[in-house]
Amino acid sequence: MRLTSFTDFGLRMLMRMAGDPARAFSTSELAEDLGLSRNHLAKIMQHLSRAGFIDTRRGGGGGAVLARPAADIRLGDIVCLLEEGQPLVECFGAGTGTCSIDGRCGLKPRLRSAEVAFLDDLNRSTLADIALAPQSPLGLVGQP
Repeated sequence: MRLTSFTDFGLRMLMRMAGDPARAFSTSELAEDLGLSRNHLAKIMQHLSRAGFIDTRRGGGGGAVLARPAADIRLGDIVCLLEEGQPLVECFGAGTGTCSIDGRCGLKPRLRSAEVAFLDDLNRSTLADIALAPQSPLGLVGQP
């Protein structure tokens, strides 16, 4: 299974935010810190905000913060949200109808079961479990 860059970047952004939950992060700051596209992160941030994972504030002292404690945010829920509309295989997509063996395929239910197991396994962990600590000025994680 391969996750989209949208999900990859979203997870990295949330990991960074979870590592310093009292701080509000700007899109520019996160983009620079993680070496990612500011425009791409802005779209992800908007998506996560609409879903209630983060809160955003404009103006001085503004930025994005986690909407709830990282320990209350399940990884599978994040992946499910960010991968929404990206079926594991084409035949999982709504209204595709391009499969010549639909109705007699034994693979589809197994892949669906594997996808559910994958998300269930991710949901055993929270964002707090993978929080990314801020780097010190020397680039050493967690060192003064």
